[in-house]
Parts: sequence; structure tokens; C-alpha cells
Amino acid sequence: MSNTQDRVPLKARKVSFSWDDTPLHWVPGDPFTTHTINVLHLLLPAGERWFVHVYKQVLPYIRDERLREDVVGFIGQEAMHSQAHDEVLPHLREQGLDPTPYTAQVDWFFEKLLGDRTLPPGRARRWWLMERVALIAAIEHYTAFLGDWVLNAEELDRRGADPTMLDLLRWHGAEEVEHRSVAFDLFQHVDGGYRRRVRTWATAFTAIVFLWQRGARFFMENDPTLIDGKASFKDFYVAGRRGTLPATGDMLKSIPRYLSRGYHPSQEGCTEQAVAYLASSPAALAAEKGVA
Repeated sequence: MSNTQDRVPLKARKVSFSWDDTPLHWVPGDPFTTHTINVLHLLLPAGERWFVHVYKQVLPYIRDERLREDVVGFIGQEAMHSQAHDEVLPHLREQGLDPTPYTAQVDWFFEKLLGDRTLPPGRARRWWLMERVALIAAIEHYTAFLGDWVLNAEELDRRGADPTMLDLLRWHGAEEVEHRSVAFDLFQHVDGGYRRRVRTWATAFTAIVFLWQRGARFFMENDPTLIDGKASFKDFYVAGRRGTLPATGDMLKSIPRYLSRGYHPSQEGCTEQAVAYLASSPAALAAEKGVA
């Protein structure tokens, strides 16, 4: 869908989820789709904490007050996303899936490999900060892509996917669509170098693919209900064809769009659709009413 609504002020929305009735395979009869999407619960808490950490460092470089407001709103939303996905992990442990071995690797990736480095003040320190700002812009291209996909993934509804999990994914996805321009606008504001955009896209895309397939394999191999559980790119392709996961072709087509010199995230997704979902999300409404 194309964007049909002007910029809206960004705010963190409280949500309230209860996981008591969510089954291990929350897409009935489809552990592969379930676990491929479950990787979000492992990647996002650490990744979004890292986003917040980096953006707090870049705030002094922002000279545009409206962009500063957007970045502050972005920080609030990302912090809430991290918390919401973190709260799924105890539920997975209760069902016999302890994600600790994998989350330890993800924490190392964001906190050590992409974390702060002991660099002298000046050019070197600014270079590393700008690299990470550009990486976040590239990652946000894909979180917005996934957000738009899950808002329109009607096949998950047809297959009886757990409504609480769908609400978490669509609430998060809608906010990713809502704030999809912030990371790119910030990168353009503080740096905007095209070569840096291309270089960091390659790094981000490679890391996302590597970590995601590793996470899906971890879940399938450690699912206590499966014997010899496996995950492959062929499985992902097939699930994309039937609509329970993003289509491989659509993901590949998103690459030249981001690498186009005329790219801007406002060209993708639909703000009106995202805001409409956020106004009706059961978890957001429950939090407003103080329902646990």
C-alpha cells in the first residue's frame, strides 16, 4: 500500500498482553511458521535496546526540532517494543523452549560487536556513531517491510493463528510503519552519504538473514514436540508462497528500492492503516482500561 496520511506525532503506547492461552505452535499445525516468526522475540529486545542506546548518543547532533521530536518518540516506541517481546520469553520457557543460548549470542552481537568502542574523541568516535545510525536506517527498512506485511497477512487469520500473538505482531508492525521514516531521516540529517548507506545496508541485510535463519533452526531443533525438527530456506520460500511468511520475491524487490538514490520510506506502507490498527489493538485498549 502507498502512504495516504500526513506525519503524525509519535508516542509510546502502553500495551497489556496475557499469554496464558497461547499454544506452543500458535499457527496451528505449522511449527515452522510459528518458530520463524518467534525469532522476533529473540532478536528484537536486544536490537531495540541498542537502537535506543545509539539514538540517545546522536541526539546532540540533531539541529531540526521536528526531527528531534520524532527521534524522541521513536525511542519511546522502541523501548516499549523491546519490553513487550521480552515478556514472551518466560512463556516460551514454560512450554519447554529455553531461548537463553540463542539470546546470549544476540546480546553479544549488539552489545559487543555493535556496541560502544574505546575510541578517541573526534573523527573516529563520530565515524562509529554514524555507521551505527546508518545501520539502524537499513534495519528499519526491513522492520517497516515486515510491519506492512503482517498488517496485511490475512492467511495467518485464515489458518487460525493465536489472536494474542497476532495482536502483538500487528501492534508492533503498525508502529514500525508509523515511524518508518524516522531512522532514514535521521541518517540523512547527520550524514546522508550514499556509499555509507549501501555499505551498511549490506552489513544489515547479511546480519538479519544470518541471525534469523540461525534462530529458526534453534527453535525447530529444540522444540520438545518435534523429532528431528529442521528449518531451511526452501521452507521459508514455500511458506512465503502460501502467505504465512513474507514472500521471498517481495523481500528481494525491496533491496533496489532502498538502494535507489531517490528512496524515502514514506513511499512504502500506509500510515492511515497503521494508525487505524493502533486505535483498535486489543492490547492497547486493555492497557488504557487498566486490564492486566
